[in-house]
Amino acid sequence: MSDHPIGDIMTQTMDKLRQMVDANTIVGTPITTPDGIMLIPISKLSFGFGCGGADFKPKAQEQTQPLQFGGGSGAGVCVTPVAFLVVAKGNVRLLPVAAPANTTVDRIVDMVPEVVEKISDMVGKNKDEEEC
Repeated sequence: MSDHPIGDIMTQTMDKLRQMVDANTIVGTPITTPDGIMLIPISKLSFGFGCGGADFKPKAQEQTQPLQFGGGSGAGVCVTPVAFLVVAKGNVRLLPVAAPANTTVDRIVDMVPEVVEKISDMVGKNKDEEEC
């Protein structure tokens, strides 16, 4: 531990945070449905941490007594579901869980994966037709 009690408080709080937050919190445990579709939950993680303390003299004003310490710390974690990765028949899709996009730019960004998939399908069909 450290030379000052505030270091001990910070270390203990950070250890507790480390126990709560790991990779499985962000990318969840896969869930397999009876028909073979695998769902992998994806979450956004936010956390905050605060710590403080003070040294003060004891009421008895004796010089031989060491300074007293008072302090505390706290932390908060917020886990927000963002999406599911859907794995079915060799294809992977991202299924967002968030609220719909509010701006035009957000809508365009949301549509990009679908547009890319449709273009890939069209190119694949054209190659099949050329081979015939």
